[in-house]
This record gives sequence, C-alpha cells and structure tokens, in this order.
Amino acid sequence: MNPPSPVPEFAARPALKDFFQGVGLLGRAFGLIFRSPKLFLLSTLCAIVTLASLVGLSVLLWHYTPGLVGSFFARPEAWYGQALWYLVLTLTFVVLLVVGANVVPPLLLAPLQDPISEATEELCGGAPSPPFSLGAFFRGLVTGIAHTLARLLFLLLGLAVLLPLHLIPGLGSILWTVLGSLWSMIWMAGEHLAAPMTRHLYPFAEVRRMLRERSALCLGFGAGVYLLLWVPVLNTFFLPVAIIAGTLLYRGLVASGQLPPPPATSHLPK
Repeated sequence: MNPPSPVPEFAARPALKDFFQGVGLLGRAFGLIFRSPKLFLLSTLCAIVTLASLVGLSVLLWHYTPGLVGSFFARPEAWYGQALWYLVLTLTFVVLLVVGANVVPPLLLAPLQDPISEATEELCGGAPSPPFSLGAFFRGLVTGIAHTLARLLFLLLGLAVLLPLHLIPGLGSILWTVLGSLWSMIWMAGEHLAAPMTRHLYPFAEVRRMLRERSALCLGFGAGVYLLLWVPVLNTFFLPVAIIAGTLLYRGLVASGQLPPPPATSHLPK
C-alpha cells in the first residue's frame, strides 16, 4: 500500500485556518525527511554546515551587537533605562541572528537547495530528478548563488528601509525589531516558495501574488521557520526543512488551483 501523498490540501479561498496550515508545513517537512533516505542524507549534510554557521554567527553577534546598539542608543545610567537598553540589545541580537542565519547558510548550501526541492517533488508524485552531471552541477551552483544573493538583497533592503526608526530613542529600536521580525517572516515565506517556482520558470510576479492573496498561509509558514531557528538542535535543520516545506506549499497551491500549471513542466507528472 502506497503512503498518502504529502501534498497539503488548501481551501480555494483564504480562511482563518490558513495560518496554522502554514505552520503545519514544517511538521510535514520533518516527516518527509525521515521517510526518504535521500532527503535524510542531504538534510544531515545541511545540518552540519548550518550548525557551524550558527555557532560562528552567535559568537560574532554576541561580541559586536552591544557596540552597534550603543551607537544608536547610549546605555543610560538609571536602572530603568538600562533595563530598556538590554531589552533593545536582546531584540536586536535576535533579528540580526535571524538575518545572518538567512544569509550565510543559504550561500554555503546553495548547490544543495535544488536537489532537496527536486527530491521533495519526486515524493509528491513528480518526475524523478535528472541524473548527476558535472555541467549541470556547476550551472546549478552559479544559478543558485545568484538567485540567493538577489533574494538576500531584497531582505536587507527591507530592513534598511526600517533602519531610520532607530533614530527614535528606545522605542524606535523596539519598533525596528518588531517590524523587522515580521518582514523577515514574510521574506522567509517568499524566499522558500520562490525557490521551486523559479526552477519551474514562474515569474516573480506570481510569487508576490501568492504572498498577497494567501497572506495568512504564507505568514504562518514564515513564522514557523522563524520560530524553528530558536529551537536547540532542531534549528540546525531549519534550512532543509524550510526548503521542503516551501516545496510542499508550492505543490499544494498548484494542486488547489491557486497557481496555474508551471511554464516548465519537466518536474511535474504528465
């Protein structure tokens, strides 16, 4: 007896449960990792690289974040002012770590992102991944790094637009952290939904349309990935889980008719 399809079923219209379905995509992704030896191997390799990256980022940010916050918001002498300063310090550290986690590991692991997504689609009933070739590997490497850099620039641009909020003493830094976290969640959803859609040659306008029309679903997915970063041990798997969950989101949107058939159908069943 064949196992049930991992493709999620989404309602044709946005609904309140969309947010929780978006978060639930991460559980589906973890389940697929342990059902597929190929995904498990690729995910383990990603986890090793991600662990080293997160440790290095944490050490660097622990050292430099106090100076960065102090350049915008000098540490007061009063106890209540210091309490606010340390709150801003903690929140800034959180946002910068999330940004760093979405910059360094994806660049290091760019060659593995498409193979993970392709293996996920194969489990969803798509065509088998093409055989390995050196030329295809290097083309994928260059394309993956270029697309990753472009999407990371979009993330950093959004955070830079919010940067002037720091000029409002105390409160501005808190607003920057809250709005920056929301922007990061939305960006994470777009980042990992765009990856399989780019491979199937959808224009980026379709990604923006899904983020707009199924905002609760995408925000739930992005929030789940964001929170996963703060769960010890599991956070080392955040990138492969996000890639798999983003691919499941894409397949679910196609299956429910939210997305038209892809311009390139080589990875979809005939």
